Amino acid sequence: EVIGNVEDPAWAEKIAGVAVDSLPLDHWEAQKSRLRKRTAGGVEIAMSLARGCFLRDGDILLWDKSSALVVVAKINMRDVMIVHLDGLVAETSEIAMRTCVEIGHALGNQHWPALVKGTRVYVPLTVDHKVMASVMKTHRFEDVRYEFVPGKQVVPYLAPHESRRLFGSAADGP
Repeated sequence: EVIGNVEDPAWAEKIAGVAVDSLPLDHWEAQKSRLRKRTAGGVEIAMSLARGCFLRDGDILLWDKSSALVVVAKINMRDVMIVHLDGLVAETSEIAMRTCVEIGHALGNQHWPALVKGTRVYVPLTVDHKVMASVMKTHRFEDVRYEFVPGKQVVPYLAPHESRRLFGSAADGP
């Protein structure tokens, strides 16, 4: 079970100077509630999280004060392309709708999973940055910009179900 997080000041103080053994997980594994895997140090972990509990990077899964061992989840999140649609707000509704449909078609034609939240579209990298940028440049969407950011920066703005949808659906990518 998750017993804390290294970002919590109380836990950071408690484990200061203790050897940290990481449990490396990709974003797909981090979505699972049951998992059996070895840590980087070779400790076998069997995890069974309660319903509705989801792992975050830095979650503490094991703390053994007597042996000075702490096991921490190290989640490797993919980069995410964020497509910013806020430039379309000043456009006519006809242009804004047309552009959004064209963006949806372009992303869907590549079979890229996407999550729309407000005026942003989040697309986890399933291919190289250059390929995704090339697709966006080819379509030359006016008043639309995009950027690539680490997935770790996006997760705090997502509800757990959105995070699972966004990152879990990109499990077969690079």
